[in-house]
Amino acid sequence: LQISGYLNLLANTIDNFTHGLAVAASFLVSRKVGLLTTTAILLHEIPHEVGDFAILLRAGFDRWSAAKMQLSTALGGILGTCFAICAQSPKGAGETVAWILPFTSGGFLYIALVNVVPDLLEEKNPWNSLQQVLLLCTGITVMVLLSHT
Repeated sequence: LQISGYLNLLANTIDNFTHGLAVAASFLVSRKVGLLTTTAILLHEIPHEVGDFAILLRAGFDRWSAAKMQLSTALGGILGTCFAICAQSPKGAGETVAWILPFTSGGFLYIALVNVVPDLLEEKNPWNSLQQVLLLCTGITVMVLLSHT
């Protein structure tokens, strides 16, 4: 088995840990914020997990082993959720949320800037770049609209 498969599993576990942090902290804010965060993470995770599964297959895992390993990385999300709940301050959820949400948001921004923007800059077809920028702006608009309703 190639080392890239194990590195991907480690990165996926850390990613799921931060997702668990974000979900728990969001529910500490309100049920609406928690549901929106959970929906956003689920929509992000579907293609992400399919891609990770393909990486594991390419790294030499058989289908059953790759599926079991992918499922085991989901424990990172449960650990992140438990950590956020246990880190809750006796003074209230506000202090916990004050550091967890910026931490996880920063992680999402970092991933977007490091992974997406360089690909946009290398794109040869201007129509593809325009589509991706429009979809990015649409996503931002949806988030703004949902935060005000």
